[in-house]
Amino acid sequence: VDHIIWPNGKRIVLLAEGRLANLCCSSLPSFVVSVTAATQALALIELYNAPHHRYKADVYLLPKKMDEYVASLHLPTFDAHLTELTDEQAKYLGLNKVGPFKPNYYRY
Repeated sequence: VDHIIWPNGKRIVLLAEGRLANLCCSSLPSFVVSVTAATQALALIELYNAPHHRYKADVYLLPKKMDEYVASLHLPTFDAHLTELTDEQAKYLGLNKVGPFKPNYYRY
């Protein structure tokens, strides 16, 4: 465990040297590994393709659109199928019919 304090006073507690701590568990379901790996891969692709000035050395949240895309890739695991919102539902909920379906501040 590392405790990092930036000059501006912000701090984080870094577990497992920043590695994926949940992958250290010996009985981790393959589904969790798949979701984690897909999420990491999308994040790395975004970092690689982004203009050099888009991201500073900081901690960022994965955009909900990407998070929902990873979730959609794993729906067949549960034999689940998404339906599309009707225009009326989308208007009532204040959402785009194609997502993202949760606001950025929403935490699972």
